[in-house]
Amino acid sequence: MMPAARLAPYAASAASSRGRRHPEPPPRYRGEYQRDRDRIIHCAAFRRLEYKTQVFVNHEGDLFRTRLTHSLEVAQIARTVARALGLDEDLTEGIALAHDLGHPPFGHAGQEALDACMAPWGGFEHNLQALRVVDELEERYARFRGLNLMFETREGLLKHCPPARARGLGEVARRFLDGTQPTLEAQVVNLADEIAYHAHDVDDGLRAGLLRLEELAGLALVRACLDEVEAEHPGLGGRRRVHELVRRLIDRQVTDLIEATAAALEAAAPADVEAVRARPEPLARHSEAMRRASLELKGFLRERLYRHYRVERMTAKARRVVTALFEAFVDNPRLLPPAAREAAARLEAEAGEAGRARAVADYIAGMTDRYALAEHRRLFDPPELT
Repeated sequence: MMPAARLAPYAASAASSRGRRHPEPPPRYRGEYQRDRDRIIHCAAFRRLEYKTQVFVNHEGDLFRTRLTHSLEVAQIARTVARALGLDEDLTEGIALAHDLGHPPFGHAGQEALDACMAPWGGFEHNLQALRVVDELEERYARFRGLNLMFETREGLLKHCPPARARGLGEVARRFLDGTQPTLEAQVVNLADEIAYHAHDVDDGLRAGLLRLEELAGLALVRACLDEVEAEHPGLGGRRRVHELVRRLIDRQVTDLIEATAAALEAAAPADVEAVRARPEPLARHSEAMRRASLELKGFLRERLYRHYRVERMTAKARRVVTALFEAFVDNPRLLPPAAREAAARLEAEAGEAGRARAVADYIAGMTDRYALAEHRRLFDPPELT
């Protein structure tokens, strides 16, 4: 943990934290936020991210990003920004490593399918599921369910939350009702997430042959980076050219984020973390020029990569797999393995059909891509009877 003397006054501090849901003795050789980060790294949900889709399903290639490698890249970027701004690095890293713990298999296709399945019972959103994972679903400690993380770590997992759900979550989601902000550490992770996935989706899209450099060069941000590569390394080609492009895409956006946020902090001069929370808008930000360039890149990737027919085919199959699993398990919970069946019975006793559906969503959301495909085969492929 960064010593308190090195933290900026507007940084989050364990000393003024709202604490844990279940009181615990303080750690002897770690800070409280470092303890959170370590618990996240050791939890089962974090390990499962290795086999969860980012854009390309895991079996499509060994070098494509997964939810795990994406989370590591977000943590690296966010920690760099946190150090430059005097924020708590351990809190920042913990939020970054945990931000995708609630993602179901098959990336956004899996989330959309589960959300549609759960529509009668409040829907499904991966940020809310991440909070559910760390608060309830992880089973590692004798004294409490979940990981019992610090308030600020839990708060940072909620990037989005509809008011109806926020009312049921209490203090951790209050800002979605009163229009306030999370800590700067959480704000930085939100933007680091976008920087990471824009850059690595460019890299993976080029590797897969779904994108071409000639098309990307029409974007202002990419053109500037490619011109810089050519000026410094004339004639460079192949993967080294792509890597030089990607590292410059990250560097330009990170530098802009640090400088624009530092300027915003200087102008606002928040006295402490509560002053950060009270702002009507986030203080972590890009410059207007970089914001526009980022939106242009995001729009390009949406049209040329995420809607590419090969990605759409995977997306369509993923939706069918998730939907079929959900309908089968909700219709007959006896098809669930023992632990999931017990959870379904317990939640159904508490909340009726909605509880059973939520337990099924918990089970499916915890699956890796390959486990979901295996479960689908076991349920619907006649030769696989067990």
